[in-house]
Amino acid sequence: MFFKRFQEDIDAFLARDPAARSRLEVILCYPGFHALLFYNASHGVWRRGWRLLGRCISHMGKILTGIEIHPAAQIGRRFVIDHGTGVVVGETSIIGDDVTLYQAVTLGGIAPSVDSGSQVDQKRHPTIEDGAIIGSGAQVLGPVTIGKGARIGANAVVTRDLPAGVTAVGIPARVVMPRDKDKAKKFVAYGTPTDGVPDPVARMIDSLRSQVTTLMERVDELEGRLPEGGAPDHEETIESESDGIEKIPSAAASGRKP
Repeated sequence: MFFKRFQEDIDAFLARDPAARSRLEVILCYPGFHALLFYNASHGVWRRGWRLLGRCISHMGKILTGIEIHPAAQIGRRFVIDHGTGVVVGETSIIGDDVTLYQAVTLGGIAPSVDSGSQVDQKRHPTIEDGAIIGSGAQVLGPVTIGKGARIGANAVVTRDLPAGVTAVGIPARVVMPRDKDKAKKFVAYGTPTDGVPDPVARMIDSLRSQVTTLMERVDELEGRLPEGGAPDHEETIESESDGIEKIPSAAASGRKP
């Protein structure tokens, strides 16, 4: 059983990283694979109640690989950490099968540091379901659920649940979908499609530009209705969307100073 899973993990690196040319190269040169070995050892002793020893093994793995995985985290099969430097997997994280993480990803909690005793054994970290891809620098924070096959783009910040099969980018992360829906089901390196994905920020800016243009046209239309020389001497006319045309006495007519 152990050797079968050992081979599965190696083959997963070969399948998802074209730079890996042999199993021996993965075993000798891939810190993400080394981190899994340290995790398996620390998780095993943690489950047996040897908590301090589990943390010590985990800490040694962090020093040697640059990847921090808490021994209490639950990780499925064929888990790949590509490049890996700076990856953090928190204590109550749950990771399904065939998940891919890239460098500097954080699966963290957002619980305050005060009164930490009340947070022991509470779910504080994300659940990543099967087949999800999380791009470099992404932060997934809190007890959220990332659905099956979801993609999180590089440097995104996720604080809410994501449905299965969607792509989320930006800060805070917003769901976008490629125009080619077939590509959404394929493996995407770094979780970030490089073509056919509308930028949600650009779309918002375009929407604001359109609204500003509409308002400017409306102002020009209203200014065109004024007589030459400005407003009438005795009354000003304004247009109300709800009441039609209202007549308001001007300052001169009411005897008040402008």
